[in-house]
Amino acid sequence: MTYDLYIGDRTFSSWSLRGWLMFAKFNIPVRPHLVGLYSGSMADDLAPLAPARLVPAVRTPDGTVIGESLAIAETLAERHPDAGHWPSDPAARATARWLCAEMTSGFFALRDACPMQLQHCHVGFQPSAAVQTDLDRIESLWTHARALSNNPTGWLFGAYSLADVFYTPVAARIIGYGLPVSDVSHAYCLELLGDPVVRQWRADGQRVTYDPDPYALDLPHTRWPFET
Repeated sequence: MTYDLYIGDRTFSSWSLRGWLMFAKFNIPVRPHLVGLYSGSMADDLAPLAPARLVPAVRTPDGTVIGESLAIAETLAERHPDAGHWPSDPAARATARWLCAEMTSGFFALRDACPMQLQHCHVGFQPSAAVQTDLDRIESLWTHARALSNNPTGWLFGAYSLADVFYTPVAARIIGYGLPVSDVSHAYCLELLGDPVVRQWRADGQRVTYDPDPYALDLPHTRWPFET
């Protein structure tokens, strides 16, 4: 049975990337539908899923409509218990839920100053004190997760989980704006962005051009990692 997933522009929609990874990384059949975030058609595109009004949104095979990323995540984990969305260890599972919940409700300075874009890496971006505070908090959460799971490198809880899904767009911001983080965190960000599913998502997004670029900055830039 196939789910219907409504997503925004792949290059810029961080929440859509999270929604896609919840399916693609856990081998759950899904049929994507593109919503026009920048074309003015968003309301009409989402009308079949009312009252859902944001991406991602999902229609389950039995017709149930789900909005909000955490609700989608928990529903998929409940419906597909063997897929491995959450860590199997109870303490790790609770902590992974915490990290995802804090991601959805926080880090507004980082989000506002550094919109996700998967085009290139800006050079010379200077983060504000508020952005640096968000980065410090993110790194403290990642460090806590690694200490709990006894996993100094790689995925936060050993096996890939929803925690890695939810922080993939954060990694895109860190790499895309050249933000200062530790070597361990930088390597983790590159691992998230180098995942084949994420690379395919970006490649699909690069087939679309934008004029004007919705998040253009007057800064030099270099190529995106792994770009061939």
